[in-house]
Amino acid sequence: MSEGVYNVLFLCTGNSARSIMAEAILNRDGKDRFRAYSAGSQPAGRVRPEALDLLKKLNFKTDDFRSKDWSEFAGPGAPEMDFVFTVCDNAAKETCPVWPGQPMSAHWGLPDPAAVEGNETERRLAFSDAFRMLNNRISIFMNLPMASLDKLSLQKKLDEIGRTVDERSGEPA
Repeated sequence: MSEGVYNVLFLCTGNSARSIMAEAILNRDGKDRFRAYSAGSQPAGRVRPEALDLLKKLNFKTDDFRSKDWSEFAGPGAPEMDFVFTVCDNAAKETCPVWPGQPMSAHWGLPDPAAVEGNETERRLAFSDAFRMLNNRISIFMNLPMASLDKLSLQKKLDEIGRTVDERSGEPA
């Protein structure tokens, strides 16, 4: 793993909402220790306006977000990742590229807010819920004692974050 700043890639199929929000959260809250990126296996070509609106309301800078293909991070010249997290079930089932540096990975799947049907309030609530879940998981991740954990223990903790976090409280179940 890198010394100092850890590179983290969040993956989702469309790279239009969950992975974008995760990138935003980690880049802002973990700016001294982490550099986050996001990508998709089948990028939607645009970031969902609901995700951008929510991020803007929460004072995130949104100008540079774009939906991008995960191949950008698998080829020569791409930043070497320390961690790769899938945040949707579809991306977790796909065959991922071979990431340079053999990063640690885990699945942190959560419901797709873009798939929610209903009125505007219900759709925006789905995006807020996804943001809250990601924020909880990323907060736990950022507070792991990386330097004092061996690789096997760290992998176990990464897997637990995606499996056992109570989505309402953010506390381990």
